[in-house]
Amino acid sequence: SKACCEIIIGSYRDVYLAAQGIAVASARAGNVVGGGDWSDDRLLPDAVRAWQARLPLEIRFPQATRPWQHVLEPLAGYLTLAQKLWAQPDLAGAYNFGPQTHEAATVRDVVEMARAAYGHGEVIFGNGANGPHEAGLLALETAKARMSLGVTPKWALAETIARTMNWYRAQHEGTDARHLCEAEIAGHEAAV
Repeated sequence: SKACCEIIIGSYRDVYLAAQGIAVASARAGNVVGGGDWSDDRLLPDAVRAWQARLPLEIRFPQATRPWQHVLEPLAGYLTLAQKLWAQPDLAGAYNFGPQTHEAATVRDVVEMARAAYGHGEVIFGNGANGPHEAGLLALETAKARMSLGVTPKWALAETIARTMNWYRAQHEGTDARHLCEAEIAGHEAAV
């Protein structure tokens, strides 16, 4: 479905917009994490809820590998893409924003990093046999974003997970969520 959307966007752009000088791009991100996400069925929010309630976190498919990244990484990429498209409409196309290939990690690895950063938490790892079907490996090819736009992740996975868990712990202890988000943005902008 994602590839189909990119084909439709590209076709519409080429047929109806290119002659008018209108640049349109599609962009997608890998698995994002970051403080303030309280959605259900999301790995780190589920972990925080379980551990704050002193309950075990149950993981169905610990061997699943995903391209994890801090939510600010693709957001910065999207803004860079918009700026560059304005100046260089020929950059229109499909872009993926994600971590370096070697930074993809299993759910188990991410949970272990999260537990270490959070300071406590029980985990029950399943074997992947129960629950809905999930792909074992998800990956993104980000070379185009890196080469055409100069977009590369600023934070490695370990820092991403540590920052995310620190955000949740600080918010739980009473720090204002807006203050925490503004600090994360400032930290991301300052990173090299």
